[in-house]
Amino acid sequence: MSLVKLDIYAVRNIQHLTLSPSPTLNFIVGANASGKSAFIEAIYILGRARSFRTPSIKSVIHFAHNQLLVSAQTLQSNGSQLHLGIQLDSKNFCCRINQENTQKRSDLAYALPLQIIHPKSYELLDAGPQLRREFLDWGVFNDNANFLPVWRHFKKALAQRNALLKTRELKQLNVWDKELVYYGTIVNQYREDYLQKFKPLFTAINQQFLDLPQLDIKLISGWDTCHDFHAVLEADREKDLRYGFTHSGPHRGDFHLLVEQRLAKDVVSRGQLKLLVMALKLAQVQLLANEHDHKACLLIDDFAAELDVLNRAKLLAYLAQLGGQVFITATEQADLGDLSQLSNYKMFHVEHGNIKQV
Repeated sequence: MSLVKLDIYAVRNIQHLTLSPSPTLNFIVGANASGKSAFIEAIYILGRARSFRTPSIKSVIHFAHNQLLVSAQTLQSNGSQLHLGIQLDSKNFCCRINQENTQKRSDLAYALPLQIIHPKSYELLDAGPQLRREFLDWGVFNDNANFLPVWRHFKKALAQRNALLKTRELKQLNVWDKELVYYGTIVNQYREDYLQKFKPLFTAINQQFLDLPQLDIKLISGWDTCHDFHAVLEADREKDLRYGFTHSGPHRGDFHLLVEQRLAKDVVSRGQLKLLVMALKLAQVQLLANEHDHKACLLIDDFAAELDVLNRAKLLAYLAQLGGQVFITATEQADLGDLSQLSNYKMFHVEHGNIKQV
């Protein structure tokens, strides 16, 4: 998948922009606050229907407008074209794919799979489990078409069970326990299957940038898998009733990245942590290409902030052979290093929200 033509309206300081990017590497260079991150944010919004910088879409909309719009013509891996568009204001969401309206954010995510690396990406390993669940489930979502409907059934069962716990209506609790166990077990298995495919690829990519000893990824299921999930729910019932929500299940899942059997965040430097996160995200993009011949769009915001000179050169060489579409921002062209060995890339300069090809 690649963006052939991109239109952006009213995203932060970008009032109107039309761009025809390269199907491979695209470099966006400009001073701080010129609109580089807003450009990356607009593409992210088109694929995820939300911002990676703020939970409030109102703050993303240009002050002179009431809504933002991002649309694109895309070329899919099978040679077909899709026209995508998303319109957002502070309350409403409107999405169109090939002129057909859809209210499913998942339709956008399938049509434009993308991954992002930005200055706060290290929080993936440094913060709480929600970011890691989202990261893991993005991979499973794109790898296994059965995951999304199963996950939705699980979330419905979880919501019903929590409602019964709050009202202490115990008669129906066993019915929803069975639903929760059935779908929750499948969700957990899908995650486990994905990680088994993911681990060797992640290890190989990590060795190119940061060869750490005894690197491992361990799935945290959200309950003690030494015991049957149903038995765990029964053992938790008194606690669940006291607090009014379900304590155990894949909604509490996580994964641990281990170095010599210790949490990576506890034993590596901040610079190494950033490289590990980069390797995790590259591995997701690479696995999607390997398994499904589906090339995701990769967004890298503030290239120099993430990497030293040596690893910038390694990353550019890796991205050149990856073959997917990449957008990279930097303050100065010099931050990108030696581009003489690269071919078929485009360079853009951004100033005051206006972007022009160099």
